[in-house]
Amino acid sequence: MCIQDLDHILPLVEKPSRYIGGEINTVRKSGDAVALSMALAFPDTYEIGSSHFGMQILYHLLNVRADVAAERVFAPGTDMAAHMKSSGTPLFSLETRRPLSRFDIIGFSLLYELNYTNVLMMLDLAGLPFYARDRDLRHPLIIAGGPCTVNPEPVAPFFDAMVVGDGEPVLPKMADAWIRWKSGGSRDKTELLKTWAGIEGVYVPAFFRPDPGADGCRHMVSVLPGYEKVRRAVAPDLDSLPFPDAPVVPFGRPVHDRLRLEIARGCTRGCRFCQAGMIYRPVRERSLSRLVSLAKNGICATGYDDLSLLSLSTGDYSRLLPLMKHFSDHYGSSRLAMSIPSFRAGTLSQEMMELIRSVRKTGFTIAPEAGSARLRSVINKNISEAEVFDTMKTAFDLGWQLVKLYFMIGLPSETDADVAGIAELVRRLRKARPRVKRGGNINVSVATFIPKSHVPFQWAAQEDPQSAREKIEFLRARLAVKGVDFKWQDPETSWLEGVFARGDRRLAPVLAAAYNRGCRFDGWSDSFDFKTWHGAFSDAGVDPDVFLLQIPFDAPLPWDHIDTGVSREFLRDEYQKAIRQAPTGDCRHGECQECGVCDFDERRPVNADEKTRDNAFSLQSTGMDTGTGAALRDGPEQRMKVSYTKLGPARYFGHLELANILLRALRRAGIRLAYSGGYHPKPKVAFGDALPVGMESMCEVFFMSITDPSDPTEIQSAVNRQLPEGLAVSRCEPAGKKAAPLQTGVVSYGITLPEGTCFDAAALARFDSATSFEMTVTTKKRGERRIDLKSVVAECVLERSDCLRIAILREPGSAIRPSRAVQSIFALPDTILQRCRILKLAEQCDANPESWNQCDIQRGLHG
Repeated sequence: MCIQDLDHILPLVEKPSRYIGGEINTVRKSGDAVALSMALAFPDTYEIGSSHFGMQILYHLLNVRADVAAERVFAPGTDMAAHMKSSGTPLFSLETRRPLSRFDIIGFSLLYELNYTNVLMMLDLAGLPFYARDRDLRHPLIIAGGPCTVNPEPVAPFFDAMVVGDGEPVLPKMADAWIRWKSGGSRDKTELLKTWAGIEGVYVPAFFRPDPGADGCRHMVSVLPGYEKVRRAVAPDLDSLPFPDAPVVPFGRPVHDRLRLEIARGCTRGCRFCQAGMIYRPVRERSLSRLVSLAKNGICATGYDDLSLLSLSTGDYSRLLPLMKHFSDHYGSSRLAMSIPSFRAGTLSQEMMELIRSVRKTGFTIAPEAGSARLRSVINKNISEAEVFDTMKTAFDLGWQLVKLYFMIGLPSETDADVAGIAELVRRLRKARPRVKRGGNINVSVATFIPKSHVPFQWAAQEDPQSAREKIEFLRARLAVKGVDFKWQDPETSWLEGVFARGDRRLAPVLAAAYNRGCRFDGWSDSFDFKTWHGAFSDAGVDPDVFLLQIPFDAPLPWDHIDTGVSREFLRDEYQKAIRQAPTGDCRHGECQECGVCDFDERRPVNADEKTRDNAFSLQSTGMDTGTGAALRDGPEQRMKVSYTKLGPARYFGHLELANILLRALRRAGIRLAYSGGYHPKPKVAFGDALPVGMESMCEVFFMSITDPSDPTEIQSAVNRQLPEGLAVSRCEPAGKKAAPLQTGVVSYGITLPEGTCFDAAALARFDSATSFEMTVTTKKRGERRIDLKSVVAECVLERSDCLRIAILREPGSAIRPSRAVQSIFALPDTILQRCRILKLAEQCDANPESWNQCDIQRGLHG
């Protein structure tokens, strides 16, 4: 179950409160105050999609406009989807809880072919017809964008329009066209679609039809004169684009829980299997001054202590060294972690890695892709084995404890010797590891090569699942050694991804059949059902294996009408060079390879070194020398006790999630925390025992050590301005150096039953008069055991017929949850217990009720 679902699964005593949707930096607008409302839909769970960089960009791009409101929606988990379907609850947005059917436009992000069934699930939950032909002006327009749109045909019948290429120059034009169309009073949807078709980068599927000849549906033919090709949209200068310098900070545990900074877009290394390296050309770099400004604003606005530099090949950014020097100088003392996910072996200089040593590190990844030099030449992965060894050794020497290696099987011309070469290379790398007690581990991930559209290998055949599994089993046996963790992608999911990667419109009814058979979240191993998919292909009368065969060079392709800029002739020539093992150089460091993308006017490589604003760039010129970083000297540490309340929607925050929220609020508030030492320094903050999810509290506490002593009331005010709904600091005060949260004493709780139910006074009387009252509890450490509730319940009093106050003794390792105690005393069924409001009222060192602060308790119960 995803965290987005809790607000629905747990019925609330009071009126429903916002949970997901109340994150820091969200934007809420009144629907009446804007001309266009748009839902940005991500066909996966909140944890996956909330940190997706493209959605963050579009959310900012649209919401900076006064006339447009953009809101987010994610795919609910399967259990939640079933609950919504059975209860008739429509899928709605997070910001205002508006049902999707009431938006003007719904825009889906298509990043991964195995999310396609989730698109249908979200349309179904919204009560919208799947096919564009079945929707009229009563329904929102359904559009899509993302890398999957370079072969849109498998899902084209479901969409009114699709954005091919960079969304920043396209989406505002589509919004303007919609607003003009709507304000003009037009009732002709085709008129709007024709206007959209005139915008570079917009594909309107209704204006193309499959050619009835030429192998079924392979070739698409335009039915709109002058609209034979859809040219990919390219943003020529990244510095001129709106960028989210105050991105939404997701709740929960998103997969990318850090500030993300796109330093460049595009790659011309020329790996012949890599779709991203072809469809995002040319390389465009952001200027150094722009990146420094964005990082400063983003860190201040989010409170993140982890920064990821995004690019297809981060090590190729031309100003990386001065950028890293800046971050090291200005964020070293604040222990900013640097995540650099896309370094290429051989591009890291010793100076660069020494700079990375100075900041807190995350993972380090090397992608040799193939196990032999011959096969690396075939795929144009021009790195040597020596570079892989040197890079790994340097990473371990500089403090990384884990190196991740990525390989593919099933590449064109692969032999058994190439597969064995993967195991041999990893085993040699293992022997070259440092001899240390901790760290020095290697994670190896293997995936089946999937030929995608618009790459040199788009004509290649894909390995069948059985053969791929045999290779994986061979590698798993060879790499079952200490210090190596072997992981692989399931060949059957790769099979399905390959079918949709090169499929055509015949696959749309297959998707509908698969959804109707129950397919959802097909990219998740615990959800993917190979047999059910085969049944769906059978239902639609489509042979999936025809999409995995070798394709002749002269055969029409389903994506021929999509012009990414890279010419078909260039791709064909690259395939033939692969057969000859001939290299293709990087045009950034040599002559133009004539791929076809650049016109050397608007479309050309943009190097950060060229930008005049960077020529005089210095660290002092940024104004960063007065910000968080080395320029600020740490003062003496001071211990502070912070008391806070956790009420309403905040009761759904888990303990680790709550800790993240509070730490980021402290950073946004400018509180300078003291840190521990070592390779992975941590802030000196101590939290009390975890509060169960769903329980509220008037008396939570944490202790922190700060290096810039401030007035406690100023700290309280500053932090409260940064907290989400339901969290509030009630008191901040100095504390002793060894002060820590209470581990023993008495905790009092208020428990309120759902409306229309009452506590059994006779059951309470029986408990009061009993000399002992046994109940069974189960803990991880002690297992199942019997305890006497009379020995741990210090007080149990009815405040009203539906409201109870109970005080429970607490000792380390033997805490009894109030819900279990009350359930045992009153024999409450789970259905009632789950709907109770449980409020932690106070913590006391003394077990004597006469010493308790009754004012605080009563205020909690009745306030």
